[in-house]
Amino acid sequence: MNKSFLILALVLLGFPTLKAQVEYSPVTTSTPFLMIVPDSRGGAMGDIGVATSPDANSIFYNPAKLAFASHQFNVGINYVPWLRNITNDVFVSNLMLTNRLDEKSAWGVNLKYFSYGKIDTNNGEFDPSGDLISTGIEKPYEMAISGAYALKLSENFSMGVGMRYIHSDIAIRVDDSPIKKVNTVSVDVSGYFQSDEKNFGEFNGRYRGGFNISNIGPKVSLYDGGEDSFIPTNLRLGGGFDFILDDMNTITANVEFNKLLVPTPPIRDRKDLDGDGDRDEILEGKDDNVGFISGMFQSFGDAPGGFSEELKEFTWAVGTEYMYDHTLAIRAGYFNEHDLKGARKYFTLGAGFKFKNSTIDFSYLINSSAINNPLDNTLRFSLSLDFGDIYEDF
Repeated sequence: MNKSFLILALVLLGFPTLKAQVEYSPVTTSTPFLMIVPDSRGGAMGDIGVATSPDANSIFYNPAKLAFASHQFNVGINYVPWLRNITNDVFVSNLMLTNRLDEKSAWGVNLKYFSYGKIDTNNGEFDPSGDLISTGIEKPYEMAISGAYALKLSENFSMGVGMRYIHSDIAIRVDDSPIKKVNTVSVDVSGYFQSDEKNFGEFNGRYRGGFNISNIGPKVSLYDGGEDSFIPTNLRLGGGFDFILDDMNTITANVEFNKLLVPTPPIRDRKDLDGDGDRDEILEGKDDNVGFISGMFQSFGDAPGGFSEELKEFTWAVGTEYMYDHTLAIRAGYFNEHDLKGARKYFTLGAGFKFKNSTIDFSYLINSSAINNPLDNTLRFSLSLDFGDIYEDF
Protein backbone atom coordinates (compact mmCIF):
# COMPACT_ATOMS: atom_id res chain seq x y z
CA MET A 1 0.00 0.00 0.00
CA ASN A 2 1.22 3.51 -0.79
CA LYS A 3 2.62 5.08 2.39
CA SER A 4 0.54 8.21 1.92
CA PHE A 5 -2.65 6.19 1.89
CA LEU A 6 -1.46 4.38 5.04
CA ILE A 7 -0.98 7.70 6.83
CA LEU A 8 -4.47 8.85 5.84
CA ALA A 9 -5.96 5.55 7.01
CA LEU A 10 -4.23 5.80 10.39
CA VAL A 11 -5.62 9.28 10.95
CA LEU A 12 -9.13 8.35 9.85
CA LEU A 13 -9.16 5.34 12.16
CA GLY A 14 -8.35 7.48 15.17
CA PHE A 15 -4.75 8.73 15.44
CA PRO A 16 -3.14 6.11 17.78
CA THR A 17 -1.55 3.17 15.97
CA LEU A 18 -1.52 -0.32 17.41
CA LYS A 19 1.85 -1.57 18.64
CA ALA A 20 0.66 -4.74 20.33
CA GLN A 21 -2.47 -6.86 20.12
CA VAL A 22 -4.84 -5.37 22.71
CA GLU A 23 -8.58 -6.00 22.93
CA TYR A 24 -10.15 -2.58 23.31
CA SER A 25 -13.35 -0.77 22.35
CA PRO A 26 -12.82 2.99 22.12
CA VAL A 27 -15.59 5.45 21.37
CA THR A 28 -14.78 6.83 17.91
CA THR A 29 -16.01 9.94 16.10
CA SER A 30 -15.61 11.81 12.85
CA THR A 31 -13.33 14.89 12.62
CA PRO A 32 -11.15 13.83 15.59
CA PHE A 33 -8.66 16.58 14.70
CA LEU A 34 -10.88 18.92 16.73
CA MET A 35 -9.55 17.28 19.92
CA ILE A 36 -5.85 17.80 19.19
CA VAL A 37 -4.29 20.01 21.86
CA PRO A 38 -2.88 23.03 19.99
CA ASP A 39 -0.28 24.50 22.33
CA SER A 40 2.91 23.53 24.10
CA ARG A 41 1.94 24.94 27.49
CA GLY A 42 -1.06 22.63 27.90
CA GLY A 43 0.82 19.90 26.04
CA ALA A 44 3.60 20.00 28.65
CA MET A 45 1.11 19.48 31.50
CA GLY A 46 -0.57 16.31 30.26
CA ASP A 47 -2.77 18.07 27.65
CA ILE A 48 -4.76 20.01 30.25
CA GLY A 49 -6.03 23.59 30.28
CA VAL A 50 -9.69 23.91 31.30
CA ALA A 51 -8.80 25.40 34.71
CA THR A 52 -5.28 26.77 34.22
CA SER A 53 -4.62 30.50 34.17
CA PRO A 54 -5.81 32.25 30.97
CA ASP A 55 -3.52 32.59 27.97
CA ALA A 56 -3.70 33.00 24.20
CA ASN A 57 -5.01 29.43 23.78
CA SER A 58 -7.93 29.68 26.21
CA ILE A 59 -10.49 29.54 23.40
CA PHE A 60 -9.61 25.85 22.82
CA TYR A 61 -9.70 24.65 26.43
CA ASN A 62 -12.29 26.93 27.99
CA PRO A 63 -13.64 30.06 26.24
CA ALA A 64 -14.91 31.41 29.58
CA LYS A 65 -11.28 32.06 30.60
CA LEU A 66 -11.11 34.87 28.03
CA ALA A 67 -12.86 37.21 30.49
CA PHE A 68 -9.89 36.85 32.87
CA ALA A 69 -7.15 37.48 30.29
CA SER A 70 -4.23 39.50 31.67
CA HIS A 71 -3.79 41.68 28.55
CA GLN A 72 -6.11 43.47 26.18
CA PHE A 73 -4.87 41.46 23.20
CA ASN A 74 -3.35 37.98 23.00
CA VAL A 75 -2.09 36.22 19.87
CA GLY A 76 -1.12 32.54 19.78
CA ILE A 77 0.70 30.74 16.97
CA ASN A 78 1.14 26.96 17.20
CA TYR A 79 2.60 24.32 14.89
CA VAL A 80 2.43 20.60 15.72
CA PRO A 81 4.20 17.98 13.55
CA TRP A 82 2.03 14.85 13.31
CA LEU A 83 3.17 11.24 12.82
CA ARG A 84 6.74 12.50 12.59
CA ASN A 85 8.09 8.91 12.82
CA ILE A 86 6.32 8.08 9.54
CA THR A 87 6.27 11.28 7.51
CA ASN A 88 7.39 14.90 7.59
CA ASP A 89 4.52 16.69 5.85
CA VAL A 90 1.54 16.00 8.14
CA PHE A 91 0.92 18.77 10.67
CA VAL A 92 -1.60 20.74 12.71
CA SER A 93 -1.37 24.53 12.88
CA ASN A 94 -3.36 27.05 14.92
CA LEU A 95 -3.73 30.81 14.92
CA MET A 96 -5.58 32.42 17.82
CA LEU A 97 -6.52 35.99 18.70
CA THR A 98 -8.28 37.20 21.85
CA ASN A 99 -9.46 40.69 22.78
CA ARG A 100 -10.53 41.64 26.28
CA LEU A 101 -13.06 44.40 25.74
CA ASP A 102 -13.31 45.67 29.32
CA GLU A 103 -13.27 44.47 32.93
CA LYS A 104 -16.07 41.97 32.30
CA SER A 105 -16.09 40.75 28.70
CA ALA A 106 -13.85 39.41 25.95
CA TRP A 107 -13.98 37.66 22.59
CA GLY A 108 -11.66 35.39 20.66
CA VAL A 109 -11.22 33.67 17.29
CA ASN A 110 -9.26 30.60 16.26
CA LEU A 111 -8.25 29.03 12.95
CA LYS A 112 -7.22 25.36 13.12
CA TYR A 113 -5.78 23.62 10.07
CA PHE A 114 -4.86 19.93 9.78
CA SER A 115 -2.84 19.00 6.68
CA TYR A 116 -2.57 15.33 5.70
CA GLY A 117 0.39 16.10 3.45
CA LYS A 118 0.73 15.36 -0.23
CA ILE A 119 -0.61 12.12 -1.69
CA ASP A 120 0.61 11.00 -5.11
CA THR A 121 -2.27 9.17 -6.80
CA ASN A 122 -2.04 6.60 -9.59
CA ASN A 123 -4.28 4.22 -11.49
CA GLY A 124 -2.05 1.18 -11.14
CA GLU A 125 -0.39 1.58 -14.55
CA PHE A 126 3.39 1.58 -15.03
CA ASP A 127 5.62 3.46 -17.45
CA PRO A 128 8.31 1.66 -19.54
CA SER A 129 10.84 2.07 -16.71
CA GLY A 130 8.58 0.23 -14.27
CA ASP A 131 7.49 3.26 -12.21
CA LEU A 132 3.85 3.91 -11.40
CA ILE A 133 2.31 6.61 -13.58
CA SER A 134 1.14 9.51 -11.42
CA THR A 135 -2.37 10.81 -12.04
CA GLY A 136 -2.01 13.85 -9.79
CA ILE A 137 -1.23 15.20 -6.35
CA GLU A 138 -3.88 15.36 -3.64
CA LYS A 139 -3.65 17.54 -0.52
CA PRO A 140 -6.41 16.40 1.87
CA TYR A 141 -7.04 18.63 4.85
CA GLU A 142 -9.46 19.56 7.61
CA MET A 143 -10.03 22.95 9.18
CA ALA A 144 -12.15 24.71 11.78
CA ILE A 145 -12.87 28.39 12.34
CA SER A 146 -14.06 29.25 15.85
CA GLY A 147 -15.37 32.34 17.58
CA ALA A 148 -16.18 32.80 21.27
CA TYR A 149 -17.50 35.38 23.71
CA ALA A 150 -16.97 35.40 27.49
CA LEU A 151 -18.68 37.44 30.20
CA LYS A 152 -17.99 37.75 33.92
CA LEU A 153 -21.13 37.04 35.94
CA SER A 154 -19.30 37.98 39.14
CA GLU A 155 -15.81 39.01 40.18
CA ASN A 156 -14.77 35.37 40.35
CA PHE A 157 -16.91 33.50 37.80
CA SER A 158 -17.40 33.79 34.06
CA MET A 159 -19.20 31.87 31.33
CA GLY A 160 -18.42 31.57 27.67
CA VAL A 161 -20.15 30.51 24.47
CA GLY A 162 -18.56 29.65 21.17
CA MET A 163 -19.45 28.66 17.63
CA ARG A 164 -17.36 26.67 15.17
CA TYR A 165 -17.47 26.06 11.44
CA ILE A 166 -15.95 22.68 10.52
CA HIS A 167 -14.78 21.69 7.05
CA SER A 168 -13.31 18.31 6.13
CA ASP A 169 -11.93 17.61 2.65
CA ILE A 170 -10.10 14.28 2.86
CA ALA A 171 -11.55 12.70 -0.27
CA ILE A 172 -9.02 11.31 -2.73
CA ARG A 173 -10.29 12.19 -6.20
CA VAL A 174 -10.21 8.76 -7.77
CA ASP A 175 -12.95 6.83 -9.52
CA ASP A 176 -15.77 5.73 -7.22
CA SER A 177 -14.27 7.30 -4.09
CA PRO A 178 -16.91 6.98 -1.32
CA ILE A 179 -15.45 9.72 0.90
CA LYS A 180 -17.44 12.96 1.01
CA LYS A 181 -16.64 16.53 1.97
CA VAL A 182 -18.04 17.60 5.32
CA ASN A 183 -19.37 21.03 6.24
CA THR A 184 -21.01 21.50 9.62
CA VAL A 185 -21.17 23.74 12.70
CA SER A 186 -20.90 23.21 16.45
CA VAL A 187 -21.16 25.23 19.66
CA ASP A 188 -19.33 25.33 23.01
CA VAL A 189 -20.63 26.17 26.49
CA SER A 190 -18.13 26.79 29.29
CA GLY A 191 -17.58 28.21 32.76
CA TYR A 192 -14.54 29.32 34.77
CA PHE A 193 -14.00 30.15 38.45
CA GLN A 194 -10.97 31.93 39.90
CA SER A 195 -10.88 32.72 43.62
CA ASP A 196 -9.28 35.72 45.25
CA GLU A 197 -5.78 35.24 46.58
CA LYS A 198 -5.92 34.00 50.20
CA ASN A 199 -3.36 33.44 52.93
CA PHE A 200 -2.73 29.87 54.07
CA GLY A 201 -0.07 30.52 56.68
CA GLU A 202 3.37 30.31 55.10
CA PHE A 203 2.07 30.89 51.59
CA ASN A 204 -0.81 32.44 49.71
CA GLY A 205 -3.06 30.48 47.40
CA ARG A 206 -5.76 30.67 44.75
CA TYR A 207 -8.32 28.09 43.58
CA ARG A 208 -9.36 27.62 39.98
CA GLY A 209 -12.08 25.50 38.40
CA GLY A 210 -13.60 25.12 34.97
CA PHE A 211 -15.74 23.13 32.57
CA ASN A 212 -16.25 23.13 28.82
CA ILE A 213 -18.74 21.18 26.73
CA SER A 214 -17.31 21.55 23.25
CA ASN A 215 -18.31 20.56 19.72
CA ILE A 216 -22.03 20.26 20.34
CA GLY A 217 -23.32 19.70 16.84
CA PRO A 218 -25.18 17.45 14.41
CA LYS A 219 -23.94 14.14 13.06
CA VAL A 220 -22.18 14.15 9.70
CA SER A 221 -21.89 11.75 6.79
CA LEU A 222 -18.35 10.86 5.72
CA TYR A 223 -19.17 8.20 3.13
CA ASP A 224 -21.73 7.76 0.38
CA GLY A 225 -24.31 5.32 1.63
CA GLY A 226 -22.73 5.18 5.09
CA GLU A 227 -24.32 5.94 8.44
CA ASP A 228 -23.98 9.39 9.94
CA SER A 229 -21.19 9.80 12.49
CA PHE A 230 -21.00 11.86 15.66
CA ILE A 231 -18.51 14.70 15.87
CA PRO A 232 -16.37 14.69 19.06
CA THR A 233 -18.69 16.40 21.54
CA ASN A 234 -16.58 16.46 24.68
CA LEU A 235 -16.92 17.29 28.37
CA ARG A 236 -13.77 18.78 29.91
CA LEU A 237 -13.82 19.30 33.70
CA GLY A 238 -10.96 20.28 35.97
CA GLY A 239 -9.52 22.23 38.87
CA GLY A 240 -6.27 23.66 40.10
CA PHE A 241 -4.55 25.43 42.96
CA ASP A 242 -1.81 28.07 42.92
CA PHE A 243 0.77 27.84 45.71
CA ILE A 244 2.02 31.44 45.75
CA LEU A 245 5.22 31.08 47.78
CA ASP A 246 6.34 34.70 47.38
CA ASP A 247 6.44 37.43 44.75
CA MET A 248 8.93 35.43 42.67
CA ASN A 249 7.83 31.79 43.00
CA THR A 250 4.51 30.08 42.23
CA ILE A 251 3.70 26.39 41.88
CA THR A 252 0.41 25.34 40.29
CA ALA A 253 -1.13 21.86 40.56
CA ASN A 254 -3.93 20.83 38.18
CA VAL A 255 -6.18 17.85 37.53
CA GLU A 256 -8.54 17.35 34.57
CA PHE A 257 -11.09 14.81 33.37
CA ASN A 258 -12.45 14.36 29.83
CA LYS A 259 -15.34 12.31 28.47
CA LEU A 260 -16.70 12.09 24.95
CA LEU A 261 -20.43 12.79 25.06
CA VAL A 262 -20.99 10.28 22.27
CA PRO A 263 -22.90 6.99 22.57
CA THR A 264 -20.89 3.84 23.20
CA PRO A 265 -21.31 1.44 20.25
CA PRO A 266 -23.38 -1.55 21.43
CA ILE A 267 -22.36 -5.15 20.94
CA ARG A 268 -24.57 -6.46 18.16
CA ASP A 269 -25.51 -10.10 17.60
CA ARG A 270 -28.27 -11.94 15.69
CA LYS A 271 -30.14 -15.02 16.94
CA ASP A 272 -33.39 -16.81 16.20
CA LEU A 273 -35.22 -16.02 19.42
CA ASP A 274 -38.77 -17.10 18.50
CA GLY A 275 -38.02 -20.18 16.39
CA ASP A 276 -39.42 -18.74 13.17
CA GLY A 277 -36.15 -19.13 11.29
CA ASP A 278 -35.43 -15.40 11.23
CA ARG A 279 -32.40 -14.08 13.08
CA ASP A 280 -33.38 -11.20 15.33
CA GLU A 281 -30.89 -8.49 16.27
CA ILE A 282 -29.76 -8.49 19.90
CA LEU A 283 -28.11 -5.43 21.42
CA GLU A 284 -25.86 -5.50 24.46
CA GLY A 285 -25.96 -1.86 25.52
CA LYS A 286 -28.18 0.76 23.90
CA ASP A 287 -28.83 1.52 20.25
CA ASP A 288 -26.45 4.29 19.14
CA ASN A 289 -28.62 5.31 16.19
CA VAL A 290 -29.89 8.47 17.93
CA GLY A 291 -29.64 12.22 17.43
CA PHE A 292 -26.71 14.18 18.77
CA ILE A 293 -28.63 15.75 21.69
CA SER A 294 -30.03 12.39 22.78
CA GLY A 295 -26.59 10.90 22.29
CA MET A 296 -25.04 13.39 24.74
CA PHE A 297 -27.35 12.29 27.55
CA GLN A 298 -27.26 8.62 26.54
CA SER A 299 -23.45 8.62 26.68
CA PHE A 300 -23.55 8.61 30.51
CA GLY A 301 -25.37 5.27 30.76
CA ASP A 302 -25.17 3.15 27.61
CA ALA A 303 -21.93 1.16 27.85
CA PRO A 304 -22.47 -2.60 27.38
CA GLY A 305 -20.42 -3.25 30.52
CA GLY A 306 -22.58 -1.01 32.69
CA PHE A 307 -21.48 1.73 35.08
CA SER A 308 -17.98 0.33 35.53
CA GLU A 309 -17.38 0.64 31.77
CA GLU A 310 -18.81 4.17 31.78
CA LEU A 311 -16.15 5.19 34.31
CA LYS A 312 -13.48 3.76 32.01
CA GLU A 313 -14.54 6.21 29.30
CA PHE A 314 -13.20 9.12 31.36
CA THR A 315 -9.60 10.08 30.70
CA TRP A 316 -7.70 11.87 33.43
CA ALA A 317 -4.57 13.96 33.53
CA VAL A 318 -2.48 15.76 36.13
CA GLY A 319 -0.08 18.61 35.49
CA THR A 320 2.11 21.03 37.37
CA GLU A 321 3.76 24.34 36.51
CA TYR A 322 6.52 26.17 38.37
CA MET A 323 6.77 29.86 37.55
CA TYR A 324 9.73 32.04 38.47
CA ASP A 325 9.32 35.81 38.36
CA HIS A 326 6.62 35.48 35.64
CA THR A 327 9.44 34.86 33.13
CA LEU A 328 10.52 31.20 33.43
CA ALA A 329 8.17 28.21 33.62
CA ILE A 330 8.98 24.52 34.15
CA ARG A 331 6.15 22.05 33.50
CA ALA A 332 5.35 18.34 33.73
CA GLY A 333 2.27 16.14 33.44
CA TYR A 334 0.76 12.72 32.92
CA PHE A 335 -2.22 11.61 30.79
CA ASN A 336 -4.10 8.32 31.25
CA GLU A 337 -6.77 6.52 29.24
CA HIS A 338 -8.13 3.11 30.21
CA ASP A 339 -6.77 0.16 28.22
CA LEU A 340 -10.28 -0.82 27.08
CA LYS A 341 -10.94 2.64 25.62
CA GLY A 342 -7.77 3.40 23.68
CA ALA A 343 -4.89 2.85 26.12
CA ARG A 344 -3.20 6.22 25.60
CA LYS A 345 -0.74 6.86 28.42
CA TYR A 346 2.12 9.31 28.38
CA PHE A 347 4.29 11.66 30.41
CA THR A 348 4.94 15.21 29.26
CA LEU A 349 7.65 17.76 29.98
CA GLY A 350 8.20 21.34 28.91
CA ALA A 351 9.26 24.88 29.66
CA GLY A 352 8.37 28.45 28.80
CA PHE A 353 10.33 31.69 28.53
CA LYS A 354 8.85 35.18 28.56
CA PHE A 355 10.65 38.10 26.91
CA LYS A 356 8.81 41.39 27.45
CA ASN A 357 5.48 40.80 25.64
CA SER A 358 6.35 37.52 23.92
CA THR A 359 6.39 33.97 25.31
CA ILE A 360 7.97 30.86 23.78
CA ASP A 361 6.84 27.47 25.10
CA PHE A 362 7.96 23.98 24.18
CA SER A 363 6.90 20.48 25.22
CA TYR A 364 8.00 16.89 24.76
CA LEU A 365 5.93 13.71 25.05
CA ILE A 366 7.22 10.41 26.48
CA ASN A 367 4.95 7.52 25.54
CA SER A 368 4.33 4.91 28.27
CA SER A 369 1.78 2.74 26.46
CA ALA A 370 1.87 -0.18 24.05
CA ILE A 371 -0.14 2.06 21.70
CA ASN A 372 2.00 4.27 19.46
CA ASN A 373 1.44 7.98 19.94
CA PRO A 374 1.60 10.31 16.91
CA LEU A 375 3.54 12.86 19.00
CA ASP A 376 6.11 10.41 20.37
CA ASN A 377 9.66 11.82 20.07
CA THR A 378 8.28 15.16 18.84
CA LEU A 379 9.32 18.54 20.21
CA ARG A 380 6.51 21.08 19.96
CA PHE A 381 6.88 24.87 20.03
CA SER A 382 4.36 27.67 20.58
CA LEU A 383 4.61 31.45 20.40
CA SER A 384 2.27 33.91 22.08
CA LEU A 385 2.22 37.70 22.12
CA ASP A 386 0.55 39.96 24.70
CA PHE A 387 -0.05 43.65 24.12
CA GLY A 388 -2.41 46.48 24.99
CA ASP A 389 -3.82 47.34 28.40
CA ILE A 390 -3.01 45.13 31.40
CA TYR A 391 -5.77 43.83 33.71
CA GLU A 392 -5.09 42.97 37.35
CA ASP A 393 -7.24 39.86 37.87
CA PHE A 394 -4.32 37.89 39.29
